[in-house]
Amino acid sequence: MPELHVLKVFVGEGGSGGNPLGVFVEGSEVPEEDRQAVAADLGFSETVFVEDAAHGELRIFTPATELPFAGHPLVGTAWLLASQGLEVSALRPPAGEVPVRFEADLTYISGRPEWAPEFEHLRLDSPAEVEALDGPPDSHDLAGAWAWEDEAAGRVRVRVFAPRVGVYEDEATGAHAVRLAAVLGRTITIHQGQGSLILAEPRGDGTVEIGGRTEPVEIRDY
Repeated sequence: MPELHVLKVFVGEGGSGGNPLGVFVEGSEVPEEDRQAVAADLGFSETVFVEDAAHGELRIFTPATELPFAGHPLVGTAWLLASQGLEVSALRPPAGEVPVRFEADLTYISGRPEWAPEFEHLRLDSPAEVEALDGPPDSHDLAGAWAWEDEAAGRVRVRVFAPRVGVYEDEATGAHAVRLAAVLGRTITIHQGQGSLILAEPRGDGTVEIGGRTEPVEIRDY
């Protein structure tokens, strides 16, 4: 019976927020043809199937589709493997090699903006306008609504809606953070969802590094 790890990724101050993530460290125990149905059944915004833990090879599924790259699944999986004694230097989703590093209780990964889904970036005038949204603005099906909380300090309020990939609203979206930091061209701290926190910094090689804190929730048989 496959063992499922449930984590919270991009946990904010005081343990707030954090996007739930399912990870099968022994992903080969779940037949490839069943993985999409398993991800839909679990209902997390993403579920990871690790195919080779030592080499960081993995696959990522939303409830509706497979993704070549996604932020919170990679950050969470890197943290989980390290907690089990496998502190990999890179993960290898279908998009390509993703460098990993650890600093205190934070886990960081680096990805290329073009690997991420093509989110619309919808700038609003204030955090209050972002908070007041009752759904995707103008019926966008893959969009991040954002506003500066403190532009000088690089603090941003974000909500991400992604019905196109089977996620109505995401609690914390690393792939969107990669694209937004690239568009803004600067280091930002993102406050997303109900209290999640994402750090994002563009790098000179065209990648964006994102990081945050992960907490375990439970381990159970599936």
